Amino acid sequence: MSRTLLVVHQTPSPATRELLEAVLAGARDPDITGVDVVTRPALAATIPDMLDADGYLFGTTANFGYMSGALKHFFDTVYYPVLDHVAGRPYGLWVHGNNDTVGAANAVDRIVTGLALTKAADTLEITGAVDAAVREAAYELGGTLAATLMD
Repeated sequence: MSRTLLVVHQTPSPATRELLEAVLAGARDPDITGVDVVTRPALAATIPDMLDADGYLFGTTANFGYMSGALKHFFDTVYYPVLDHVAGRPYGLWVHGNNDTVGAANAVDRIVTGLALTKAADTLEITGAVDAAVREAAYELGGTLAATLMD
């Protein structure tokens, strides 16, 4: 039986798109088996997507010291319907900002704490350009989350 990793993201810029691609490459590493990776833009992700997943990766820009409005909308939509149904499931987070990511990362952390999700990897916070080291860290984040779901 395969498990599902849901990747919910807001990737409006080339840098955030590059991070998404690296995260997905890590989650789909050939050494990781039995994990289906489902990718949804934050404005398209649904309550059934959240309930059907066994683990989560969230990706967002840092906008004015907060997560993207799209990811906030996703959490506003799913929060109460999934509350008490997703507790204990693993999650990971990446945040990209031009000069600060702290507020966005803290905001997501508060929401997932309320959902009782379990942090499976350190939050990947990136400011500025995406280079090879950042791509590698994003790959590792995706791989770590997918590996936690392997049977």
